[in-house]
Amino acid sequence: MGVVLRNLQKVVPLRRARLRRDVVTLRHILGIQKFDLGIICVDNQKMQQINHIYRKKNTPTDVLSFPFYEDLRPGKLPCPLHRDELNLGDIFLGVEFVMKQCQEESLDLHGALTVVTAHGICHLLGYRHETEEEWTEMQQRENYILSEYSRLTGRHLDPLMKRCSQDRFSASASVYSMSSTSSLPESSSEQSRSGRELLNSVE
Repeated sequence: MGVVLRNLQKVVPLRRARLRRDVVTLRHILGIQKFDLGIICVDNQKMQQINHIYRKKNTPTDVLSFPFYEDLRPGKLPCPLHRDELNLGDIFLGVEFVMKQCQEESLDLHGALTVVTAHGICHLLGYRHETEEEWTEMQQRENYILSEYSRLTGRHLDPLMKRCSQDRFSASASVYSMSSTSSLPESSSEQSRSGRELLNSVE
């Protein structure tokens, strides 16, 4: 299946081909081509709804990551036993939220979406930024990813972690990552939801 890219918002004109190419490049850099990955683009209303359901924060944000694998050691790829386990998870991009940030900081939207996606993928691969050590480790990984991206594409992008350094340990500063089975309602049917199935509850 590879990359599943869905644009569920109509607020921001989105160059899906550009975003898809960049996601393919990021997967190549990280050596995760064999793993499926979902990218879902949403507006502020939908992002706020998801953020409220899963984080109890009634505000939109830029990105939410839903890892398929829990408790991955940062940078260590999973070793699936079956084909249907070749899945890293899903990333919801708050495209409208990112656009507003870009307007305020005079940034290129599609470059910023690539940076945010790279950050979200890092969370799917076990990286966190809840402590100084974790923050440094994730920052170094993002620096490497975007350095390789620049080498391969000729386009320079600043890491998200660099822009968020003053709020480095705050989940609300930029990206929050959560497992598709953590912080969910208690019923077994709810606990089995994946990020893509979540769409049914917010559409």
